[in-house]
Amino acid sequence: MSLKGVAKATLAILEAGEYVAPSGARVDIGAAQAAAVAGSRLYTPDEVAALVARRAPGGPAPALEITAETTQEATRRLCVAGHTDVVALNFASARNPGGGFLGGARAQEEELCRCSGLYPTLLGHRAYYEVNRQQRSLIYTDHMIFSPRVPFFRVHGRDEPLEEPFFAGVITAPAPNAGPLLRRDPSAKPAIREAFARRWRNVLAVAEDNDSRHLVLGAWGCGAFHNDPRVAADTLADALDSGRFAGSFAQITIAIPDSGKSSDNLRAFRARLGG
Repeated sequence: MSLKGVAKATLAILEAGEYVAPSGARVDIGAAQAAAVAGSRLYTPDEVAALVARRAPGGPAPALEITAETTQEATRRLCVAGHTDVVALNFASARNPGGGFLGGARAQEEELCRCSGLYPTLLGHRAYYEVNRQQRSLIYTDHMIFSPRVPFFRVHGRDEPLEEPFFAGVITAPAPNAGPLLRRDPSAKPAIREAFARRWRNVLAVAEDNDSRHLVLGAWGCGAFHNDPRVAADTLADALDSGRFAGSFAQITIAIPDSGKSSDNLRAFRARLGG
């Protein structure tokens, strides 16, 4: 089946509120999907800045692991281990819900949408997309969307549905689109770094605000948006070392596939953050 076909099949599952597992059992996700849509919310830049400005809860730094996995693989592993407070970062398009999900694109956001009920939770937040479409700068804005307990029924987009779904929160936020931005303006590197420094803290603050104790991150913006993984890794390390999020999380997983260009991303994050 083509990836466009997978997108159509995914939307059919979500519209029906159920799917047929490989065993033949019918798995009902309708109520969970409706709750994820109803509970999703938009965070404005001012709201996120207020969260970042909160006092640190105090406590130990989170355990940190860097793994050769996709976002979905890491998220499922944590959920299967019994954690009910897992939140994953969606490396999101700033201008189109689900990025190229409907058209069969292959980036991380599209794969998340093929594996879960994420896409419909984004559709009600037009302000996120409209404000970014109005931006001339490809750094985009600090608007973010949080979708609670999204049902996941695949781990890879072309897989058969799982016998049992798993559920995780998802933070939708854009990285700067460095490729075309730097071609247009090579002097934008400091602004890109500043955006990463701010946005990593924003992601951590929104996860904290939604009571996540297990957070799945990755090489945000280092694929289709062509950001330097050394900048992404360094600014994440700075955010974690700042002390603001001491005690906020039990574990942070940085999941990066070990294949193709992603292998370079994995090496950059391991060089800066260990693991």
